[in-house]
Amino acid sequence: MQQSCPFCAVAETSDQGSIPSNALAHIRLDGFPVSKGHLLIVPNRHANDWFDLTTAEQQAIMELVGQGKQWLEERYQPDGYNIGMNCGTAAGQTVLHMHCHLIPRYAGDQPDPRGGVRWVIPEKADYWSGR
Repeated sequence: MQQSCPFCAVAETSDQGSIPSNALAHIRLDGFPVSKGHLLIVPNRHANDWFDLTTAEQQAIMELVGQGKQWLEERYQPDGYNIGMNCGTAAGQTVLHMHCHLIPRYAGDQPDPRGGVRWVIPEKADYWSGR
């Protein structure tokens, strides 16, 4: 636990009811959701990113990705998902406590969703049109 970490502070006080968790990680709703139901899967132990986790913690995170998908399907019936982690500030990480985004996607939420996570660098995302 780190006192200045917003995820560590939330983990101590959070009660999100039916959202899945396990011994090493938990799921929480994103405070700034990209879409309805946007979830974060967060290890209980403070670690900067995916590469700082133990193998057991990585497995716990991936287990919760599957459980989070089920939770979302029961409530929102999304048409697809983006799953992502920002590892390091150069990759866009702003909270330096590892977290995995599980972002439900809905038909029509973007005019052309092709490229998905490739849009983190927009000029390289559209590979299909030969730009």
